[in-house]
Amino acid sequence: MSDTVLLEVDEGVATITLNRPERLNCIDIPTLDRLVSLLDEAAASKDVRVVVLAGRGRAFCAGADQGEMVQRAAAEWEQIVDRYLDPIRRIATMDQPVIAKLHGDAVGGGLGLALACDYRLAAPEVRFCAPFVKIGLAGCDMSAGYFLPRLVGLGRATDMMMSGRFVKTEEAERIGLVTRVVAENELDQAVKELARRLAAGPPVALGFTKRAIRRSLDRDMEGEFDYEIFAQRSVRSARLVLKESELHE
Repeated sequence: MSDTVLLEVDEGVATITLNRPERLNCIDIPTLDRLVSLLDEAAASKDVRVVVLAGRGRAFCAGADQGEMVQRAAAEWEQIVDRYLDPIRRIATMDQPVIAKLHGDAVGGGLGLALACDYRLAAPEVRFCAPFVKIGLAGCDMSAGYFLPRLVGLGRATDMMMSGRFVKTEEAERIGLVTRVVAENELDQAVKELARRLAAGPPVALGFTKRAIRRSLDRDMEGEFDYEIFAQRSVRSARLVLKESELHE
């Protein structure tokens, strides 16, 4: 069994940890499948009342593994973009509250995972980035087009997705991107205390509350994800056409 994602359950709290520290927890396909499987396991467990999503090593998650992406043929592009949205779907739709424990970088897919969570507790030196335009992709990738405007507002989301710039923790807290900033040596304890407090609450009521919050969003999540898949497929196709035209010049 793959150890690229770890699961530990203690007193109603399931901690799911990305475990590719040598790759800054970049998500390749085996890691993606393992993450989805553990999220499903946690969601289905009557013993799990809260989920904590964390990353081992120097970063929370530096995004999708670019090696995986460039190796994919054009015909696979739509399916692979859709597949990378699966863990975000799981986080957003499970009844249990999900806490992102953030340190280092939360970039690309790492940002998408954090955005989907219900709480984001961050160490002071975290950097957030939606870098997709910098690699020739639509800036809405990995759910940023759906969640980011709802968290930080249209103007700030536009700036982040169009520029691909890094946002540091102080700004992230000010604009509402993170729930709370915690001193790095206190982050573990702060996450543990929040998780235990939520785990002690009424699970059915919390589940309905989470669903009510998600339902209140003014656009269907799957509709936005469909557009994300369409956008990335279209950008990919346009790039391939451009490369072919360059070959014939």
